[in-house]
Amino acid sequence: MTMAPPAGRSRWGDRLVGYPDDRAQRYRRSGVWTDRPLADRLQESVERFADRRAVVTDVASITYAELGVRTDQIAAGLLDLGLTPGDPVLFQSTNRMETVLAWYGCIKAGLVPVATLAAHRGHEIGHISRAVGAVGHVVEAGLSFDLVDFARDQSAGHPTLRAIFTIGATPTGEDAPGGVIAAIETLGADIAPASARERVVAVQAAIDPMDVVAFQLSGGTTGVPKVIPRLHVEYWDNALLYARRLQWDPETRVAHLIPIIHNAGISCGLHAAHSVGACLVLATADVGPAFRLMERERATDVLIGHGHYQAVAGPEFDRVAPHLRTIVLSGAKVSPELFARACGEHRWVGQLFGMSEGLFTVSPRSAPRGARLMTVGTPVAGDDEIRILDPGTESELADGSVGELCCRGPYTIRGYFDATEHNRSAFTSDGFYRTGDLAAMVDIDGVRYLSIEGRIKDLINRGGEKINAEEVEQLLVSHPGVANAAVVAMPDPRLGERTCAYLVSVDGTPLTMAQVQSHLDALGVAKFKWPERLEWLPALPQTNVGKIDKKRLRADVVAKLAPDAGPDVDGTATTASTAARSGT
Repeated sequence: MTMAPPAGRSRWGDRLVGYPDDRAQRYRRSGVWTDRPLADRLQESVERFADRRAVVTDVASITYAELGVRTDQIAAGLLDLGLTPGDPVLFQSTNRMETVLAWYGCIKAGLVPVATLAAHRGHEIGHISRAVGAVGHVVEAGLSFDLVDFARDQSAGHPTLRAIFTIGATPTGEDAPGGVIAAIETLGADIAPASARERVVAVQAAIDPMDVVAFQLSGGTTGVPKVIPRLHVEYWDNALLYARRLQWDPETRVAHLIPIIHNAGISCGLHAAHSVGACLVLATADVGPAFRLMERERATDVLIGHGHYQAVAGPEFDRVAPHLRTIVLSGAKVSPELFARACGEHRWVGQLFGMSEGLFTVSPRSAPRGARLMTVGTPVAGDDEIRILDPGTESELADGSVGELCCRGPYTIRGYFDATEHNRSAFTSDGFYRTGDLAAMVDIDGVRYLSIEGRIKDLINRGGEKINAEEVEQLLVSHPGVANAAVVAMPDPRLGERTCAYLVSVDGTPLTMAQVQSHLDALGVAKFKWPERLEWLPALPQTNVGKIDKKRLRADVVAKLAPDAGPDVDGTATTASTAARSGT
């Protein structure tokens, strides 16, 4: 007999790190925390902006009133299938209307969305689903990889997964191994709206605002992604302060191109737009269709990630530029040329720096042009605290000095989920989160702005997706033909960075790119993590203290990619060099 897990926060036990009482009370007094469930905050917008459009895609549109009714029905449908408040539900879906409906439907049912990526495979999903005890799995059909079959495979023999919810799938009448399959499009559609609303109200009345509303994922520097708990008391307010910083209102039409199930998608797109009654223009990463949708809907505001910087420089941008009034750039240093192109003659352009762990900094609307070009702004909350520490210590550096960015505040987690050992090194003794980013605080006209200068953590930022170098290295050396591996970032004009693997062969015979990809595919590794260039060496270079010299390897691949390539890392030609795209 399967025992039901405890209700509320007690379900998580000591796996969930709480906030100290004094800080929690401070955040409540200052108004950056609200002791209400997130679904109640959404309902306020539904009632206040009922007839306004809430979301529009290339094929669908929904008003706030319609959003409220349909997500109530989905919530009731989820409960009818036997899911109970607190059950985690994995999300692997793209920027579609049904993704939005499923997200809010889960939250209204008291379930906990887990924001995985459509690109994740068994290596990541197998670990994450067990770490949180996932009960449901939302998957999108019709993508290049069959996520519906994948979900079936994942649920077979799984200790907790028992329900699959599809988006865009043709109904087959089959059940999941040990559970059910249901389509989001029809789930709960036959439930009377008044009945569904009544059930949602009852569920929300029992929710502790200090409980988990969603799990996000970290880029991680060791192993698979760490799990980030976001709470009812803070998650909606985090988005609301972002919207207020940018002066959004019900007339704002917010275009969003990056994945909606990212923390940036939820906090800077979905929740932020709906916190103020704005319309979310939900596009995809494909620039052509995205810009056509933005032009059609006369989008006024957009967040542009580094993967789309080139699109701003291209001629298609001219189609959307006349209607845009606000552009926020994020993900990499902004060149003066790009900034000027984005500004044009009438647009306000600023920058965003953020993380799933919580902290958001955004250029203030009143910031001078130089501050908006050279920095990532200031924290969105007055209670956010930033320290620049001497890396590896707790010694604070003076303004202007580059050190490790550390932060504490109402939206910054107090600890990763179920990661006691890791949390000891990820946080300072007084609770500041060590971001692993190199930064400096700079004074411009008497205001302290944050400037990002690089990173300490061994991460590769591929178009906004964070790739943990150590994780990929461990996967590579599990191949019997690889004796050693070092993974570094190589520059890419479109994505910012791609992954280059320096490898040492066991017997002197290098593997082909196809062999390496086949190995990673068999391990169930997401494609965006696969190396896109291989460099084979007799041995990896080392520093004078015996560590792999990644600085030298990074310089080597930069030189090789330059028009006039310099010498190899060891001064001689490498044994083999193969470059290829991963197909993502």
